[in-house]
Amino acid sequence: MTETPVIAPLKTKSVRFPAFALALAIGTVALAGPALAQSTVDEGRKLAFDRSKGNCLTCHVIKGGDLPGTIGPELVDIKSKYPKREDLVAILHDETQRNPLTVMPPFGRNRILTEKEINAVVDFLQTL
Repeated sequence: MTETPVIAPLKTKSVRFPAFALALAIGTVALAGPALAQSTVDEGRKLAFDRSKGNCLTCHVIKGGDLPGTIGPELVDIKSKYPKREDLVAILHDETQRNPLTVMPPFGRNRILTEKEINAVVDFLQTL
């Protein structure tokens, strides 16, 4: 009778990741979310109030804005008026798709604002 050789299990080195390092990594990611969101809201506000960029105040009353216009509706309670974020993005990108008679500039189509800038303005508008 032949004996079957016994193969010793492979020994692998275990890599230990210290618990505090893991906690630190998780904490950093958790803190980055709200901070990032707040920074896009701030950026969106700057763009909306910037007379050479978003220029929303030319036509709209916006809380905190100086010398607002009255051509467009007051921008209040936006999140309940436009619960779907993509609807608000589409309006900023090119409102003529929804309302061909609008006087609102097609910010995305005419490259007045980049996609990133439009998203920042939407972040801001959703706080109103």
